[in-house]
Amino acid sequence: MDGSYRDAKAGIYLRPMTHGDTDLIVKWRNNDAVRKNFIYQELFTPQGHERWIETMINTGKAVQFIICEEGSDTPLGSVYIRDIDRQHNKGEYGIFIGEDSARGRGIGTAAAELMLRYCFEEMQLHKVFLRAFADNKQAVRSYEKAGFVREAYLKDDVCIDGVYRDMVLMAAFQK
Repeated sequence: MDGSYRDAKAGIYLRPMTHGDTDLIVKWRNNDAVRKNFIYQELFTPQGHERWIETMINTGKAVQFIICEEGSDTPLGSVYIRDIDRQHNKGEYGIFIGEDSARGRGIGTAAAELMLRYCFEEMQLHKVFLRAFADNKQAVRSYEKAGFVREAYLKDDVCIDGVYRDMVLMAAFQK
């Protein structure tokens, strides 16, 4: 990445995630406001994140960036593509805004747009998909603004703390 993945209007840019970001990512992912929106809700550990880097990032099965604020370079969250499938040229998108002060400012939408651009221009993927809790209306709206379209509604798809929850599958396609 050459630093061209910036959104001046939103005041953010993406930079590659490093080992040095481990403590921040663990802190963010363990924040209840972040964790409640993930299917995998167990607490993160530094060892678990290092294992993610080893088995997913270093093997090319995933790409992860840190969302940073322009000017201050303050890390705000992270975006990633996981389970990259080169045979079918697709991967699964994920995001979390880790800093409470960064939520509700359009940063998630801007970061999704930047990541889609990266996926289509640099990675030459054809399809980027995601799964979201159907009742997470704010996230679904943000994904739609970024260019994702709804593909499916999955009733009682996951069981979190003994409660079945519906999921929405969404995707964006290379133009």
